[in-house]
Amino acid sequence: MREGSLEPPVRHPLDWQSPDFTDAAKLDVETRRVFDICHGCRRCFNLCDSFPRLFDLIDEAGDAELHGVKSEDFKTVVDACTLCDLCFMTKCPYVPPHEWAVDFPHLMLRHRAMEARTRGVPFALKQLTQTDRNGELARPVAPLANWASAETNRLTRPVLEKIAGVHRDAHLPAFTGKTLVMRAKAEPLPLNREAPAFGTRKAVLYATCSVNYNNPAIGMAARAVLARNGVETEVVHPACCGMPQLEQGDLARVDARAAAVARALGPWIDKGYDVVALVPSCALMLKLEWPLIVPQDAPHRAAVEKLAQATFDVSEYIVDIARRDGLAEGLGPLPGGVALHVACHARAQNMGQKAAEMLRLIPQADLKVIERCSGHGGSWGVLTENFPVALKIGKPVAAQASRSGKRFVASECPIAGPHIMQGIARLNGDGDGPLPENLHPVELFARAYGITV
Repeated sequence: MREGSLEPPVRHPLDWQSPDFTDAAKLDVETRRVFDICHGCRRCFNLCDSFPRLFDLIDEAGDAELHGVKSEDFKTVVDACTLCDLCFMTKCPYVPPHEWAVDFPHLMLRHRAMEARTRGVPFALKQLTQTDRNGELARPVAPLANWASAETNRLTRPVLEKIAGVHRDAHLPAFTGKTLVMRAKAEPLPLNREAPAFGTRKAVLYATCSVNYNNPAIGMAARAVLARNGVETEVVHPACCGMPQLEQGDLARVDARAAAVARALGPWIDKGYDVVALVPSCALMLKLEWPLIVPQDAPHRAAVEKLAQATFDVSEYIVDIARRDGLAEGLGPLPGGVALHVACHARAQNMGQKAAEMLRLIPQADLKVIERCSGHGGSWGVLTENFPVALKIGKPVAAQASRSGKRFVASECPIAGPHIMQGIARLNGDGDGPLPENLHPVELFARAYGITV
């Protein structure tokens, strides 16, 4: 047997349509096999709450160890997983191609798929994860929606907590009345014809639900940076990538989203456009998760594979321009420095620290890189039972960012950034002293060019 972690991790396709995938007895056998390996290793004890919960269950069973743990007690371990993938990507020595083939996040996903198939996704959670629908409903009444969802609103947030199970103190993304797609159509940008990359590239920006409905400034900054570098862009948002549904184990809906988005983006690829995803979680879905989920015989399989090969994360794309073509002149320093949180789903793409590489292209770059999970975990982190755990997991990130003394705190993940800021505020006594400014790395890169959006 070869020692683990000597080769790149490999993931196997998810045969979620097979009855065995959600067969309770077979899943229990596989869970006990993996949990026994985890129990003997324990390298992941400090990554998230799943592993301490598992180890506590085993330790409390005494000499019986894992044999003494009831299968129904495994649910607390499953519920604590945020699907950040850090155990698979950075810690576990037994991931494939090791013959033990441990893939803890996908095992947790299998449990959630079984629960979704047998019991269904809880109604309130299902509504919370309808991101495109929620964005469209909130858009015409964005100021009212944002007033009601603000964590400072002590009138509405307790009601939301009771009805939807969203913790009253958890930050929720604000909605915009003018989506990224709308803004891009109304605000065309001239291309810099003097840029080294002019005429060599064109890109279609996959807006993502998060940027389109909640954070259009990220997309506008990306468009402006690419235009400054001579890259023609179009902005589209066919549908959500399905990450919120993946978190709930609803793989059929993820497959349907893959079909819709891949078919919509395929013609752009055929016309020579690169696909640039503006959120790491969405880039991960397009590049890596969809090819593992979409069945080999699906009619949209070829479109998904073509899309996976054509997709870049936004930071990855700008770094690629710098390496292959060279950047346009005009970058200036960012006084005060940046504490950069490298998002878990950026790390899971196996592409290196592209956001850090991008920000180091800025003259006199003053950068503190933080490689730990923020603890948020998408829709997981806002739930009443999870928000305190999410803050606990993210506390080391908040502490590092706070101690760095940088002017800016940046995360590639639009929901991780505000969560980290909540952690910093708590460390600073909730209002004692000024807080750093929270921006996406591409927004900072735009500022270095003197661009405001």
